[in-house]
Amino acid sequence: MLSLSDRQQEVLARIEAKGFITLEALAEMFSVSMQTVRRDVIAMHEAGLIERFHGGAGVKGGVKGGVWVDRMDHGQKRMIGRSEKRSIAEYVAGLVPDGAFVYLDVGTTTEAVAEMLASKPLLYVVTNSLHVAAAFDPARHDVRMLPGRLSGADGSVTGEDTVLALRALRPDFAFISCSAIEPAGSVMDFDPGKIAVKRMAMSVARKAYLLATTDKFGKTARVEIADRADFNDIITEETGSNSPNSSSS
Repeated sequence: MLSLSDRQQEVLARIEAKGFITLEALAEMFSVSMQTVRRDVIAMHEAGLIERFHGGAGVKGGVKGGVWVDRMDHGQKRMIGRSEKRSIAEYVAGLVPDGAFVYLDVGTTTEAVAEMLASKPLLYVVTNSLHVAAAFDPARHDVRMLPGRLSGADGSVTGEDTVLALRALRPDFAFISCSAIEPAGSVMDFDPGKIAVKRMAMSVARKAYLLATTDKFGKTARVEIADRADFNDIITEETGSNSPNSSSS
């Protein structure tokens, strides 16, 4: 078991009090280098006391009361909510016509959407997700993988090059994923590196849709993507129970 120094005990106390804190803030608080703080955070993370995030640290498993959503690795996320994601994917497949130009974001829900859209005879797709791109048949679909820095098991590509390449495009639809939706309407994510790509996709697309299973409502994460009102619509598994192509009797 890790024996905490006085500084590490205080770092842990600050993290537990705030839920999340940046490495830069910790370094300033304790008048130490970023490298020193990073070593402390790594040691406490490896001991199972905290969670490491890009540029900071947070409480283990989320704050009580649902303030922070639990973080799972990509493989775990793919195993949960399969029927809900499939329902969302079926709705999107009914919404998107053959030959449309679609942006698909990173995430297990967009991966489910990609698998469903792959049955269409013709589609133009742009994405920053390796997993999404791999779902399509290059013989039938025109797929563009955005340039940038590959990071993480989720196969995401982010960075300035990604944003610049996306800026020149004009998709008919952008389907955006998130980590949480706050009660007040803020749409949130944990990874700051993905935010600029999501926002750019929303700004260049003719229509932007948020994809979220209902378990993400009433929770929060680290960084705001946008307000829910900034999307043309939010598609959940409850939306997906009714195909947009179905006719009413």
